[in-house]
Amino acid sequence: MQIGSADEEWREDCAPRRTLELFATKWTSMVLHTLHVRHAGVARTGVLLRSLPGISKKMLTQTLREMADSGLITRHVHGTIPPAVEYALTPLGRRFVEPVELLYAWGRDNADALDQLRPRPTSRR
Repeated sequence: MQIGSADEEWREDCAPRRTLELFATKWTSMVLHTLHVRHAGVARTGVLLRSLPGISKKMLTQTLREMADSGLITRHVHGTIPPAVEYALTPLGRRFVEPVELLYAWGRDNADALDQLRPRPTSRR
């Protein structure tokens, strides 16, 4: 979308808005990143919970459910007692990891600029 582009390119379901909607919660990108970088694309619920400081079990469950519904991850229940649930990146999820990793790398490279931002009222900084 460029300056002066047609109104159709700015519609509510345009690709940029759909992309940002996917990452409207911080946990979606963090789960993608954690699955990819720390667990080679596959992890059980408890492992993910321990790998994501600050996330509640309820929020993790909700995020994983939404990501599975979106097709970013798969959910596999092993027939053990108690049942073990494993999540894995789908090919689509691996495609979405690419821009997440670019953004996270930018954040690491520009930590000084991030430190200069005024904290938002909801920030944990």
